[in-house]
Amino acid sequence: MNEVRARMLADEVSEASPFLPWKQELAKSVRNGRELAQLLGLDEDVISDDCGFSVMAPRPYIARMEYGNPLDPLLLQVLPQAHEAEDRLGFVADPVGEHDGVAQGYLQKYNGRALLVSTPACAIHCRYCFRRHFPYEEQSRSGSWWDEPFAACAQDTSLDEIIFSGGDPWVLPDSQLQQMVQAVEQIPHIKRLRWHTRLPIVLPQRVDEALCEWIRASTVPQIIVLHCNHANEIDDSVREACQKLRGSGALLLNQAVLLAGVNDSVAAQSALGEALVGAGVTPYYVHMLDPVAGAAHFFVPEGKACELMRELHATVSGYMLPRLVREVAGDPGKRQVPWWIIPDVEYGAMG
Repeated sequence: MNEVRARMLADEVSEASPFLPWKQELAKSVRNGRELAQLLGLDEDVISDDCGFSVMAPRPYIARMEYGNPLDPLLLQVLPQAHEAEDRLGFVADPVGEHDGVAQGYLQKYNGRALLVSTPACAIHCRYCFRRHFPYEEQSRSGSWWDEPFAACAQDTSLDEIIFSGGDPWVLPDSQLQQMVQAVEQIPHIKRLRWHTRLPIVLPQRVDEALCEWIRASTVPQIIVLHCNHANEIDDSVREACQKLRGSGALLLNQAVLLAGVNDSVAAQSALGEALVGAGVTPYYVHMLDPVAGAAHFFVPEGKACELMRELHATVSGYMLPRLVREVAGDPGKRQVPWWIIPDVEYGAMG
């Protein structure tokens, strides 16, 4: 048994049941870098200050990390490091131009789609998050805050898809999610509903029968875009959660971020594709890192990313090959990086 998991199971012996409801499990999340290091048997010198972006990691996710390994690919995604305090040219607070474009939780960047920032809360704080500096405090969440954005969606007949993002919308209670879905169902020109969520990966206990039931009952087709960066994030509990979601009739896609030291190798990307397909999830996107301040140590140069994709293309089946994309502020959609074109010059640093 994974030594980290063994320690956590020991900690749960005093609980009434080792199988806690997802909300209780979320409440037990580790919120301190030093506690995280202790659970993994690591020296505290691997941890730095949180640099204004707090630590949060659910224990079921931590249980998949390798004990005693400071370079574990799951650990690196959540552990604050000294690199985050470095001021790097081109890495800014608002890398995709959202901060001035969002009003009352409503954001429209692409034709035909509207995104609703449904909550500032997440189940996990990923250190590379492009919204780590997002002004959530300026977005009202009192009462039925969604009345205004849903009214905007109803008035704009050019829309055919609504995206719920955050934070992570699935940290909200089922009752509120159901109300949001019912509001979407009242808009006749909306053909699809999309969720952007990391919870089925980091806290698969969230995918219970109640959640699957209201997804199954919806009259609007639902697409669930998961966020998984490494094959080690997928264990039996995640596979079971994905199976339940597929059984509810939802389409499952995955978007990953290309991260130095985490998944920037053919072996890691190949294993991720295998694990996703094995769980019934289609690899959809692998994003170039959004240049957000505090995440420069995760940056992979475009030339290296293209070289990786060319090798991956020669290695895996086509349905396991995600699209390499980047988001550019003001563009009408994700910009696909043309990895199939071999450059005349060697890749170098950003810029």
